[in-house]
Amino acid sequence: MLREKEGLKYSTAKEAKRKMGGDGKVFTLAQVSEHNTPKDCWLIINDKVYDVTKYLKDHPGGDEVLLSATGKYATDDFEDVGHSDSARDMLDQYYVGEIDISTIPTKTTYKPPNSNQDK
Repeated sequence: MLREKEGLKYSTAKEAKRKMGGDGKVFTLAQVSEHNTPKDCWLIINDKVYDVTKYLKDHPGGDEVLLSATGKYATDDFEDVGHSDSARDMLDQYYVGEIDISTIPTKTTYKPPNSNQDK
């Protein structure tokens, strides 16, 4: 039986919760950052945390690509590559929880000093 939520179809209620982020544990950036080795590799993509350790050997871009994305908000890295829908769907099986977004540093734009300030 398929369930529908926000236009997406899921085969089970548990799958729907996972895809919608309703069943996961919440991690801080510091906690996720501890998982940064070939034997324990976690990524943060679109506010979700994934344990991709078992996928490292199979990743078409190599394990170095995934390892270099640990310890940070890796959404831009993931999106810049232009992953297929099947690659995006594959993430679901590696889902372990959500990121506490308040623990991720905000981006700031460099603002040069005003050289006319002292005049």
